[in-house]
Amino acid sequence: MTGRVLGKRILVTGGATGLGAAFSKRLADEGAVVLVADIAESEGRALASNLDGSFYPLDVSSEAAWESVIARIENDYGGLDVLINNAGIAGSKGGEDIERVELQDFHRIFAVNVDGTVLGCKHAIPLMARSGPGSIINLSSIAALIPAAFVISYGASKATIAHISRSVAMHCAQSGYGIRCNSVHPGQVRTAMMQGIIDRVGRDSNIGPEAAGKMFDAQIPLGCPQQPEDIAHAVLFLASDESRFVTGTQLIIDGGMTLNN
Repeated sequence: MTGRVLGKRILVTGGATGLGAAFSKRLADEGAVVLVADIAESEGRALASNLDGSFYPLDVSSEAAWESVIARIENDYGGLDVLINNAGIAGSKGGEDIERVELQDFHRIFAVNVDGTVLGCKHAIPLMARSGPGSIINLSSIAALIPAAFVISYGASKATIAHISRSVAMHCAQSGYGIRCNSVHPGQVRTAMMQGIIDRVGRDSNIGPEAAGKMFDAQIPLGCPQQPEDIAHAVLFLASDESRFVTGTQLIIDGGMTLNN
């Protein structure tokens, strides 16, 4: 352990599994006090226990839940140094292109991805401002930066997060809070969420999941998908004081996929 975030109190939403779990582990390895928040209680409690952190049940789309969690963190830890708005969903019950999209699916994805990010910033910023210099890291996607015709709801939600992040960065800077805000844009990371997208494309195009996976891989100039740890390294940088002058930016980690657009 080199202690790059030693003693920092870091809240990771959606922190129990997938990318969130990778973030939680990497940050704990560097000395952070990791606060895992998720609707997956059994996985979240187990991970937090293994990392000597704490677990908070949290539905990020609920303002009352956010108010409760932030109040508990202030009571338990006295402040908050870093917020990572990672919780997100991509799947729909109906179609995911513009002609087949179901509005209820669109609203559900926005409720988790966008409302969750907005509420996290809204309720964490006052506590972070009282805690000293801090960092907000919002998980967006390359789907925010390139056409995402086959995941229109997800892509639109992630584009909204990218814009919100820049606005939050400006607000915090103008308010003199000492809080930075940046968005992180992963490419193809082989998580359960990404595999679900590949499987659906394979079904919809009648080529099967294996061929669909190869098709997705062929879009990556560096030749292979990212691992969760690749994104965790970037999140660690933005959480640490090494990025103390980085705010309002978009950190793209996609193996070069955006070079093709």
